[in-house]
Amino acid sequence: MDTSAASTMIKMLESVPDPLQESVVEHMRDYIEDVRDEARWKELFCRTENKLLAAAQQARREVFQGKGNPMDIEKL
Repeated sequence: MDTSAASTMIKMLESVPDPLQESVVEHMRDYIEDVRDEARWKELFCRTENKLLAAAQQARREVFQGKGNPMDIEKL
């Protein structure tokens, strides 16, 4: 981690009154976990993107050939 970024975060945390620091840290933990989850999702999507596109194209071909029906999202 960039030392200057960590130093900035520490300075910002120290500027908050002591009784609120634990709350700030908890919010930071939650935010960091959300960022990690988003990064994992993006990585997984990138790995499967070609398969998803191929499945969508196959579904379109099947609908066009009369082998399937478009999904009625109003009924979901």
